[in-house]
Amino acid sequence: MSESDTGLRTRLVDVGVELVTAEGAQALTLREIARRAGVSHGAPRRYFPTHLELLSAIARRGFGALADRAGSVLGDGTAEPRTQLAALGEVYLRFALDNPGMYELMFRHDLLESGRLGLRDTSLPLFGLLTELVGRVRPEADTRLVAGALWANLHGIAQLWSWGSLQLATDAADFTTLLRSALDAHLGPGGTR
Repeated sequence: MSESDTGLRTRLVDVGVELVTAEGAQALTLREIARRAGVSHGAPRRYFPTHLELLSAIARRGFGALADRAGSVLGDGTAEPRTQLAALGEVYLRFALDNPGMYELMFRHDLLESGRLGLRDTSLPLFGLLTELVGRVRPEADTRLVAGALWANLHGIAQLWSWGSLQLATDAADFTTLLRSALDAHLGPGGTR
């Protein structure tokens, strides 16, 4: 691929990231991305043979941004595992709430299952980190199952918080109280407050 081809491929993904951020995942049509990139509506197919491949490249950027945020709060990894899990949970929830369109796109089943552009290779290391930290707190447990349940709980908190349902049901002022409750439920009562 020539340098100009690489530039246009990157530009298409950049435009997709801007579009999903501004208007949500439903706005990510090939035609709209091409229009905003200033190319013909058929041009994206030269770099992304299917719409799914372009969406996967955009979602990959979201996983990269989430991984960067996680890395910045976990630092050198010397903090207690439960403290790291609380920090990771907060980053996850803030990312979901600050980037609802990207978050929705990142967890679309069809993208994750397709194997396009190594998306599973981008998403699974984050789950691996969660599993490793859970294992350090609960070594007696099936850590993949506990990590999966905790992740599902965090995903549910993010979704229900974004809809306003949890605020209504719990009178919680912010999601950190719910995060602490989720950690206690899956890891046992702890000192992270």
